[in-house]
Amino acid sequence: MSLPLIAVVGRPNVGKSTFINRVATTSKTIVDKIPGVTRDRNYIDSDWAGKHFTLIDTGGFDFGDDQPFASEITEQAIMAVEEADAIVFMVDAKSGLMPDDEDIAKILRESNKPVLLTINKVDNPQWDGDKHEYYKLGLGEAFVISSLHGIGIGDLLDNAVKKLPQAQETAEEKILSVAIIGRPNVGKSSVFNKILGENRVIVSDIPGTTRDSIDTIVGVDDRKMQFVDTAGLRRKGKITESPEYYSLVRALRSVDRADIALLIIDSFEGATEQDQRIAEMAESRGCGIIIILNKWDLVNDADEREKLLSELAYKMRFIEYAPVLKVSALTGKGIQRVFDAITAVESEYKRRISTPQLNRLLLELKADGFAPTKKSKKLRLSYATQVGVAPPTFVFFVNHPDLAKKNYHRYIKGKLRETFGFIGCPIFLRFRRKTGAHTTTD
Repeated sequence: MSLPLIAVVGRPNVGKSTFINRVATTSKTIVDKIPGVTRDRNYIDSDWAGKHFTLIDTGGFDFGDDQPFASEITEQAIMAVEEADAIVFMVDAKSGLMPDDEDIAKILRESNKPVLLTINKVDNPQWDGDKHEYYKLGLGEAFVISSLHGIGIGDLLDNAVKKLPQAQETAEEKILSVAIIGRPNVGKSSVFNKILGENRVIVSDIPGTTRDSIDTIVGVDDRKMQFVDTAGLRRKGKITESPEYYSLVRALRSVDRADIALLIIDSFEGATEQDQRIAEMAESRGCGIIIILNKWDLVNDADEREKLLSELAYKMRFIEYAPVLKVSALTGKGIQRVFDAITAVESEYKRRISTPQLNRLLLELKADGFAPTKKSKKLRLSYATQVGVAPPTFVFFVNHPDLAKKNYHRYIKGKLRETFGFIGCPIFLRFRRKTGAHTTTD
């Protein structure tokens, strides 16, 4: 279903994100007293009185040049206005009407979109402020609310949903979710923008620009993919600002709900310990993984390239199944191959192996003769079955599950990959006693 859009706009720090967190089904935005915390457009589904719609959270209009990213944030707000079906224009009752409010009102009047002028931060129901002061904005009647305490929200939403068109029904489909992950400042947003073909996410050389996880549905060859651009993942010990903490939480949640993770690594810097940790996190959460070496165009020397790939293979040997793509987000070279790789990994990720095929593999495993032993006990394989896809998950029925340690898991996974492929996919194994009384899982 294609939902109608309501953009929430206004100056920075007038309470837009607090309002959205109040209205949204789940709290997805970041709320902080620092102006300009919400920098990109963030989309949050919600509903009111049986009407479903999507809220667009923006960083707000900032016409000054004393704040970092002011022009980019304003550009994002303008783009939100252009695509919205209705607009909630929020002003701050505590600061009163400001010159920037009048400039924003002019832009909104010219948009020819339905606008609901909203006076926020009216925490006292007996507010004696002058609503007439705001009529000069030329936007009609003003709604008085407190996003923090929930005052007046119902009346505002009753009127907002009346302005919306009907949602367009589409065929129900499961959309593949792709998370873009990596350390700060490796070019995640640049790769994301190249994939989208539009500047929907602000790109900056300053680490940590993307603080919220940004979801975007992309049409690719008559199908849809959902891309999630996450904030750069830092070590917890290096997170000093509260917005960075919440960014990490949301990045982890994005990986939790993703089918495939694109791990972006800076070619010029090579793989780091933090890249290894991020890859381990994605693998442990069952994501298909594709490694993308960004800024490949900066590595011109053939020996340097060979060294880089050799070190990458060594450091990422625990996910040696992950395909490696060499791209340049700056020039766009190699970006198109990302879609081909996603499609190939998705096919493997959802692949199901029949029980007869698995049991033929078991005959080969038995013929190899490799089996863990401990004292008088020796592990014997009876049969196997695949119990899940996305990620592929297998159960092996054996006599002594406790003998199946990590090295044996690696051995079995290697044989599964050698026989069936599973490129780009983690494989989960369970060893269960034939009676079903005991299980070990990795």
